[in-house]
Amino acid sequence: MRKNFGKKTWFYPLPVLIIGTYDANGTPNAMNAAWGVIHDYGQVEINLAEHRTTENMRITGAFTVAFADAKHVVEADYVGIVSGNEVPDKVEIAGLHTEKSKFVDAPIITEFPMSLECRVLEITDEMKVIGEIVNVSADESVLDDNGEIDTEKLHIITFDPVHNTYVELGKKVGNAFKDGLKLKN
Repeated sequence: MRKNFGKKTWFYPLPVLIIGTYDANGTPNAMNAAWGVIHDYGQVEINLAEHRTTENMRITGAFTVAFADAKHVVEADYVGIVSGNEVPDKVEIAGLHTEKSKFVDAPIITEFPMSLECRVLEITDEMKVIGEIVNVSADESVLDDNGEIDTEKLHIITFDPVHNTYVELGKKVGNAFKDGLKLKN
C-alpha cells in the first residue's frame, strides 16, 4: 500500500550546490542552492530567488557551482542560512578559502573538491539562471587511478527536503548503459 502526501516539493536526490560569485568589488560570495539541474549539453540551470548571488551574476556574468561534501556540511549549511546582503563576508566567516577561476570571473571554493565554472547565458524573469559550463575542475584527491573523478571519493551530500537533513551519497550499485542490456533481446 502507498501513502499519499499531496502536493510537495520533494525530489530525490537534491544536490547541495554552493554557488560562488564575486561582487562589484571582487569580494567572494557563496550561497547554498538545492534546485539545480543539467539544462542542456554543457549547460546548468539553477533556480534561485533574488539574492546577492543573482545580483553578482548580473555584474560579472559568471559563477561557479561546487558540490558540497560531508566534510564541510556546517560551512555549506551556513552559506545557505545567512544572507550575503546581511553578512557580506560570510565566506570568510565560514572559514572557506577561494581562488579565482582561470576561465570565468568567479571564485572557486577550495574546500569543495569539484566545481563547475560557468558563464551566465540567461537569467529569466522567474529567476532561472542558465549557465554555460566552461570548465570542470577537481582536486586531485578525488581522482581515480585513470585521472577521472571518483564519485565515492567526493563524499557528495544531498538535501532531504522531507526531514530537512543532509545525506551523503553512497557507493556504486551498477553500470549505466550496460546493466540493462541483460534484459534486451
